[in-house]
Amino acid sequence: MFVTKPTRSLTPRGLLNHPFTLYLIFLVLMLLKLMWLHHNLHAYNITMGLLDKVIAIGSLLLLSFWTWWLPRRGMIISLVILNLLLTALIYADMVYYRYFQDFLTIPVLMQARQVDSLGDSIATLIYASDLWFFVDWLVILPYAAILLFSKRNRRGRSSAYSNGLNSYSSNSRKSTMRRRLTAGSIALVLGLGLAVGPIYFYSKTWAKGLFDNNWWNVSMYNVTGLLAFHGYDLYNYAKDQLGSGPEVDPADLEQAEAYFASRQQADPLKDAMFGKYKGSNVIIVQGEAFMNFMIGQSIGGQEITPHFNELMKESQYYSHFYHQTGQGRTSDADFGANISLHPLSVGSAFVRYADHSYDSLPSILKDHGYSTNVFHAYESGFWNRYTMYQNMKYDKFYSKNDFEQDDPLGWSLSDESFFRQSVEKMSSEVTQPFYSFLITLSSHHPYALPQDKQQLDVGEFKGTMFGNYLQSVHYVDSALGNMVEDLKNRGLWDKTIFMFYGDHDNSIKEQPKYEKFLGRPLNDLDMEQIMNEVPLLVHLPDGAAAGTIDEPAGQLDITPSVLHLLGISDQSYYHMGNDVYDGSSRMVVLRSGAFTDSSLFYIPSEDYIYDSGSCYDLSTGTKTDINACRSGHDEATKRLHVSDTVNTFDLISRFREQQAPASES
Repeated sequence: MFVTKPTRSLTPRGLLNHPFTLYLIFLVLMLLKLMWLHHNLHAYNITMGLLDKVIAIGSLLLLSFWTWWLPRRGMIISLVILNLLLTALIYADMVYYRYFQDFLTIPVLMQARQVDSLGDSIATLIYASDLWFFVDWLVILPYAAILLFSKRNRRGRSSAYSNGLNSYSSNSRKSTMRRRLTAGSIALVLGLGLAVGPIYFYSKTWAKGLFDNNWWNVSMYNVTGLLAFHGYDLYNYAKDQLGSGPEVDPADLEQAEAYFASRQQADPLKDAMFGKYKGSNVIIVQGEAFMNFMIGQSIGGQEITPHFNELMKESQYYSHFYHQTGQGRTSDADFGANISLHPLSVGSAFVRYADHSYDSLPSILKDHGYSTNVFHAYESGFWNRYTMYQNMKYDKFYSKNDFEQDDPLGWSLSDESFFRQSVEKMSSEVTQPFYSFLITLSSHHPYALPQDKQQLDVGEFKGTMFGNYLQSVHYVDSALGNMVEDLKNRGLWDKTIFMFYGDHDNSIKEQPKYEKFLGRPLNDLDMEQIMNEVPLLVHLPDGAAAGTIDEPAGQLDITPSVLHLLGISDQSYYHMGNDVYDGSSRMVVLRSGAFTDSSLFYIPSEDYIYDSGSCYDLSTGTKTDINACRSGHDEATKRLHVSDTVNTFDLISRFREQQAPASES
């Protein structure tokens, strides 16, 4: 008696349930979502061409090839789970990009508490149209449940062979397993070829050097696509964390040593301002999302920042002062201002390298007899501040629990109450001379103030986030005015170097809003400056040297400049900022790779290609020959790389150890 092979005809239902069909549906859906993400980025000069789609398909194959090696039920479950996870990742990247103009990374996920605390800010970044991103779940989840749990499926293939012999069933299972292994292996090899091949080609042609010198995740995404970008990020994180940790490349170490040797061997320039305010108190206020474009502006006949404008008359106002932040945003501004190194290209140094050695402003001033204190009416663990501030040698961190919550507002305490209570602590608890660093909160995204605190008529912007932003800045300006009066009444104003600067932009990118507000058309240079310029105001104890300074400056310049005023030489410290008082020419480098000096402004393209960027002549505000910015671009690239090397490999600690024998002898 012969046993014939049981057969199953490929009906439309059978074709739909075939593993290859299910796998193909998974690939198509994920590719469509990646394409939708790219469409929603609106990233300048970045396209998703044929090779980019090939990379995306290859990445999907590499993420899912193993599902072929599972039994049919396992394959279905795995593909559904992969769909859920990848959809969540892609959508999270899209929402994160809307606020930060960047992508999620492992270091950012380590800071998940920061994301959780964004609360209302995240809600404003989620659009009703985003529901289409998840519409496939309405079909996939029920379909998967039917396939997995229906009686017909539970009987599975065994019923199809119930009339056969056991020996035949065994052979059939082996044959099925061989087919699964073969299919999975083909998917793996195909995925490697489709993903790695084009990326390798890019890295050897127009994107040469990207993996050695990446300073912005968007440029990496442009080469690798989203999924391979996350794979590369995971690889870098594992490389940094596993084993004894990464070792600095000797060439990078030599470059960093040479850079700081050159700075430290230069003859210091000491003018009449050097040491003029020795022994003065220092108060620095970091204003949340406080931008420069609305300084001196009015709406409906009402000044937006009247107290700041009045204070400008007796202070130095830097009209082209730039924030130099990256993914770490507020913590990056703090890092740049108080440590004078560039923030990281990925994540926050506060979180990633809080145990490394730095020449921080509070530690230097503490060595010179100052009491050092930081004030921020929020959770002490946010951005890992508690740990980082201990390393920076602050005597005390006044955080949320140290303030009476007598006027709750937004994330925590109103800036009005925060300033009042902070000044009271400086007056009664802190020993002079002191350094006090204050971080505000009331003008945080999404800028929603209660009605009783809205004192500005924003006219046609009412009900928009832009209007809410102007409203919140007006409120912070009022709180700043009251703080200055309080310092005067307590006799501290004339004994204090007082600085106020903004930490970063407001994440409102719509150019038409700024054009309507400013009443003029804007070009790319205008928008680049608007989104990167924050105000810096410096009031000296005697009100000297007041006026507007048009030369560029940045957050990294704060520490060297404060030390200059106090008569403390910056020469022996590992800082990268400019001393704005020594009269030397200066360049300001942004984390994106943009840079400016007194004559040129270079805006990099997001595709990472130098020639795709724009070089502007600041005297005319128009584009000039791209080659005019070449030397500045090379210097900016070097500075960012040196800073990243120093931060990542804790080189300041190594440099100090190398210097120790010489100092001891």
